Amino acid sequence: MKNQKQPDAMDSANVIQWDAQNRPLAPDFPIIPFIEGDGIGPDIWAASKSVLDAAVERAYAGKKRISWREILAGEKAQAKYGPANPLPKETLSAISHYGVAIKGPLTTPVGGGFRSLNVALRQILDLYACVRPIRYLEGVPAPVTHPERVDMVIFRENTEDVYAGLEWPAGSADARELLTLVNAKSKAAGGTTVSLESAVGIKPMSRKNTDRLVSMAIRYALEHHRESVTLVHKGNIMKYTEGAFRDWGYGVAREKYGDVTLTEADLYEKFQGKQPVGRIVIKDRIADAMFQQLLLRPEEYDVIATPNLNGDYLSDAAAAQVGGLGMAPGANIGDCCALFEATHGTAPKYAGQDKVNPGSLILSGVEMLRFIHWDEAAKYVVAALKKTISQGVVTYDLARQMKGAKEVRCSEFGAAIVRNMD
Repeated sequence: MKNQKQPDAMDSANVIQWDAQNRPLAPDFPIIPFIEGDGIGPDIWAASKSVLDAAVERAYAGKKRISWREILAGEKAQAKYGPANPLPKETLSAISHYGVAIKGPLTTPVGGGFRSLNVALRQILDLYACVRPIRYLEGVPAPVTHPERVDMVIFRENTEDVYAGLEWPAGSADARELLTLVNAKSKAAGGTTVSLESAVGIKPMSRKNTDRLVSMAIRYALEHHRESVTLVHKGNIMKYTEGAFRDWGYGVAREKYGDVTLTEADLYEKFQGKQPVGRIVIKDRIADAMFQQLLLRPEEYDVIATPNLNGDYLSDAAAAQVGGLGMAPGANIGDCCALFEATHGTAPKYAGQDKVNPGSLILSGVEMLRFIHWDEAAKYVVAALKKTISQGVVTYDLARQMKGAKEVRCSEFGAAIVRNMD
């Protein structure tokens, strides 16, 4: 196994920099770290890398090229650094140093240590926005009648809510102690009490983290000419957490982007429902109602901003409408760092079989190319991927849903995409 190379001053010319608005400035030959991933990770990474490299070569004819640098996490890191170290500091340092990275799926080891390697990466690197574009690729089997009506980007808060990880088991001394205090305060205020035998979880939400998430969602909508940003919450029940998320979201839109945003009420009261050019409509929806909206009226939603748990549910449900997680890209983005990733798991039963669909990681690579403003290369990938699917050349998960499809291996699917770039 190769040693994990450390960042050094000698490669500074090939490091992605960030401007004052926290936008990436990529050199022509950037170094981008990758984590191969566990389980099916090596298979889908090999196919994805070949596709991304081919697209960059065809788009820029050698004038731009990615220098990939492997960093370790999960099982590979444990093999090198020992079972207690699945996420070495060298990996975290490399992602911070180079600014943009990409990864396959990771398995969190059983036992002590990290609750989740994916969550740990997001929290340690302060990648506060989980960004999930949901778009339909023509020809992909989908369970809904009009999957082409789905074209949205979900911004999910990535550092608090259930990700804060504060909970105590039912019947424990700590849970009883906390509930005794809670019950005393609730009873004094004339409220209800909770059984001391209950499990307890704390759901923190802060204005700071809400503001920066909603700000990123609004900036994205402006830069990509989207018409609306929708705040999805359960504020009708959880008034001081999810309700505050809604209120803070409207507040940051009003205070920081008041000249380019308007509320849904403003749209109808002041503009008779005709949206002014260059203005983003800020609206909100109750979380459970939003699931119905995704199915019945998806074309009314462009950018969605949510607390952590709501975004987890919504992004997977929306992905199912356009073909599932096998074709769903994802990214975790902070102010000066971004980590793109496959959105599915490691599927260990298929490890090493060269069988599974690499589409999620390929499309995450597309989002990475767009993020560093290599749009021409991104277009090559998407066009070739669409053409390959239209030819019926697909991996098993899609082939079993497509009449007359030719089932191919993971590597063969990647090779077919590369051929179709010609």
